[in-house]
Amino acid sequence: MKIYLCGQGYFGQEVLKLILNREDVSLIGVSAPAKTRLGREDRTWGLAGFHGLPRMPAGELRASNLPGRTDLIICAHSHDFLGRATRNAARLGAIGYHPSLLPLHRGRDAVRWAIRDRDRITGGTVFWLNDTVDGGPIAAQAFCHVRPDDDARSLWRRELQPMGLALLEKALDDIGRGILVREPQDHALATWEPALDPPPLFRPELPMIGGGWEGYTVRPGLRRY
Repeated sequence: MKIYLCGQGYFGQEVLKLILNREDVSLIGVSAPAKTRLGREDRTWGLAGFHGLPRMPAGELRASNLPGRTDLIICAHSHDFLGRATRNAARLGAIGYHPSLLPLHRGRDAVRWAIRDRDRITGGTVFWLNDTVDGGPIAAQAFCHVRPDDDARSLWRRELQPMGLALLEKALDDIGRGILVREPQDHALATWEPALDPPPLFRPELPMIGGGWEGYTVRPGLRRY
């Protein structure tokens, strides 16, 4: 299975390592910002270069320049919204990790809002990207407890970051067995909170029609690791 990675930072770097360590997949390209906000080289960008992988600056991925024969796009801390045309250019579409129990806390600052709302329980979700931001069907999900002294950084590093890696691994295991887990979100229960400081979500494409998952068994049942 040929994978294209969109990501940034430490989490994107760790997902890149996860993909490279699997024998059943190959990484054919990476989209990431070249620099961080502080002007340093982005970790994901740097590691992709170290391994000699084709790189594309964040914000430039389109259906027209996605490598041919891409099976799956994985988003790992990507701030770019992948339009339908781009998703459909990959044989299976795209999955991403969101650090909340979707449909709760949709939006870019889910971890910070979990802390602000004093949630006692939160979690992480791998989901299939669609035209609704953070609203696609769930591929894998797990929960964790929030400690009274947690802040967004400690909760992310202790619980949600390793959980994201484990859930992406689980989703790849399922896909590798020919199973696409797609549990619809209950949109009636969805919550959305605005980003607290980053720029607006980048949406480069208008929706277009297409897609398909020939040869795979699509199961609506939710898988948890």
